[in-house]
Amino acid sequence: MTGTKTDRAARIIARCREIAGYTEVPGEITRRFLTPPMHGVHKLLRDWMVAAGMTVHVDAVGNLRGLWPAVTAQPRLLIGSHLDTVPNAGAFDGILGVVLGIAVVEELQDKRLPFSIEVIGFSEEEGVRFSKPFLGSLAVVGKLDATNLARKDQDGTSVVDAIRAYGLDPAQLPAAVLSDDVFAYLEFHIEQGPILESQETSLGVVEALVGQTRMQFVFDGQANHAGTTPMQLRRDAMAAAADWIVAVEAYAISHSGLVATVGKVETSPGVGNVIAGHVTASLDVRHASDGGRNVAVEALTAAAHAAGAKRHVQVTTQTQLEQSAVPLDPNLTDILHNVATRAGFPCKRMTSGAGHDAMILAPTIPSAMLFLRSPGGLSHHPDESVLPQDVEAALATALEFLTLLGDDRSKLKDAHA
Repeated sequence: MTGTKTDRAARIIARCREIAGYTEVPGEITRRFLTPPMHGVHKLLRDWMVAAGMTVHVDAVGNLRGLWPAVTAQPRLLIGSHLDTVPNAGAFDGILGVVLGIAVVEELQDKRLPFSIEVIGFSEEEGVRFSKPFLGSLAVVGKLDATNLARKDQDGTSVVDAIRAYGLDPAQLPAAVLSDDVFAYLEFHIEQGPILESQETSLGVVEALVGQTRMQFVFDGQANHAGTTPMQLRRDAMAAAADWIVAVEAYAISHSGLVATVGKVETSPGVGNVIAGHVTASLDVRHASDGGRNVAVEALTAAAHAAGAKRHVQVTTQTQLEQSAVPLDPNLTDILHNVATRAGFPCKRMTSGAGHDAMILAPTIPSAMLFLRSPGGLSHHPDESVLPQDVEAALATALEFLTLLGDDRSKLKDAHA
């Protein structure tokens, strides 16, 4: 990548916007796991990787992987993020981390490090198509099991069928697992929140990723005529669910560091003049402390049962995801923070409230994350953006980070042994 610092930041942003054109839905950015538009994304990224001197292949789960070798056989650093999106997404969530990884390699053309760099674009992180996040990174750590491969999307297509339909061979999944020479992982990502912007800070170094619990709550009452059923004789599932939703908000507000969200509600029969007899609602609970999260889940489950009992509505629950909080490597985190600070880029140590591929890799290899400010705090939204000066700050920090990393590889290995 040549040109001024302003030029290279503009080029990175332009590449992200070019990739945004590959979508399942015209007029918006929607790109799910191994859907046809991913072929175009793979081609664009492959062309840029090859031009930067990388050897490129797509593994059996659809992860795009480009290797920039050291002068001699050496350990490798993994840099990556994801290629898929939520429906009607922005242009930078996930893909910015991959494009920045390629930009790092482009800037290193005249310099060889004592380790190779593998840039990886994970095929799936959002969990949209199969209601299971992290399929790409789970394959890389060898945890994409038979249960996940059998998951089906709304059309009845399984994960393994999607892999075959994309032109890949699921029998080759073992070859997608990280090789033993990978010694660390680095992920760039937009913050997806308002904290950095509120503090006029370009970059954030992530120290940990919060734990998550995702659940489904079902409220079963009795559907009945809205005009002829007295209020005191109703078994209104919607009223019970609404009571509980307000309790969820109140509980989260009163507990520092906790976020709890009811983001999806479905009612049946869903008619204006009929009392709702059946309501299904989601619950998403996140906290940096697993203990605090577990206490919250117990309290909010009890609140749902209490709301139901007041109205003779039965409540059942199902846990769909249980993800422990994940600390990132303290040595890598220190290096990133120190490098950014010395270079004059405002940088904050912080916890990530969102899940990322780093939380899947961190238990296996030392991992670090660098956040870029999200203007307006927007993400998972068409107006999602990044600032050129923040992109330049991230790239400059990464380049300095790499120059210092070689001396610390032995420490990383010893700490993770």
